Amino acid sequence: MGNLYHNKTAQWVAYAAFFAALAAIPLNIDDDFLLNQLATYGVYGMLALSISLCWGFGGILNLGQGIAFGLGAYGMAMTMQMQTQTESNPIPPFMLNNSLDYLPLLWQPFQSTMLGLILAVAVPTLFCAIFGGIMFRARVSGPFFAIMTLAMLSAFYTIILDRQPYTGGVNGITPPSPFQFAGIEVDPYSPLAYWCVFFALLIAAVLAKLITQSWFGLVTQAIRDDAERVRFLGYSVAGYETMIYTVAGLIASVAGCLWVMLVQYVSPAQLDVGFSLSMVIWAAIGGRLSLIGSIVGAFVIQGAQSYLGDTFLSTWLLILGAFFIVIVRFLPNGLSSLLEAALGLLSTRKNGASPEQSNGTKPVPAE
Repeated sequence: MGNLYHNKTAQWVAYAAFFAALAAIPLNIDDDFLLNQLATYGVYGMLALSISLCWGFGGILNLGQGIAFGLGAYGMAMTMQMQTQTESNPIPPFMLNNSLDYLPLLWQPFQSTMLGLILAVAVPTLFCAIFGGIMFRARVSGPFFAIMTLAMLSAFYTIILDRQPYTGGVNGITPPSPFQFAGIEVDPYSPLAYWCVFFALLIAAVLAKLITQSWFGLVTQAIRDDAERVRFLGYSVAGYETMIYTVAGLIASVAGCLWVMLVQYVSPAQLDVGFSLSMVIWAAIGGRLSLIGSIVGAFVIQGAQSYLGDTFLSTWLLILGAFFIVIVRFLPNGLSSLLEAALGLLSTRKNGASPEQSNGTKPVPAE
């Protein structure tokens, strides 16, 4: 019997158990604030999942995932803001405060809720497809691609910060009312908001898992290990890399929409370099080669920050940095590698082999 960690059936059972546990949370919690906080962790989990898909399985270190998240968040905030405007008063207050006496063309499509939602997801996804296509066709990869994403993130941050009459500048956009869709108001502190995040995370995780187990995922992982060899076999390496990068951007853009729905606020801070680096840390600590591991990493780190950050204040960053160094040094595959090792040891003992044999000290007969 092989390591249960790599068994596909066992993996899907683990997914079912994990999401069943998440589904039970609103049934056992009456604290609305805590429920909203846990839903926010679910959004962070989607971001860590997108990094795991892009970096762990695609081999593409993306330090600018905040671009897709931020653009999606701003698109959702614009949609929610326009839901509160009327025909007699179509201009948001922050524009009037910045001497704008007309509704900019950029904002007009967001007067329609459906069109606004589509644009909030489509624009960042399209950006990832175009930007990724240009970079990967030019064979920009590794640390060079990571630096390019970081530079592009800084450019978007500067643009949104400087265009204050259109974006709210450093103050951002604060929709005064909860999101409404099809006549239903989604209270950010209600179980309905939690369920929206839950199903989005569930769909994203299942989609990502199916991708990694498909032929497309197999080729993508081969590109991660040796791109030149895959290119010599006749595959379009740039096409596969662009696709996996775009899918990760799609997940991040949806996460941005859900985040604004929960907090009713967006600012340039969502495109800050530190926030995008945090996404990479979540995935690395949880295990970038494990989709669920990356989600758990986001839960653990953000949960610890919420409950320990107030106690340790700025020292929390030093604690997080030290923890990250320890993980990278001793557990390069994250916390999920502990489970992999434990299940590997368990399967070895069930097969009657000693740990030395399983580590290759003596040859083990094949089944």
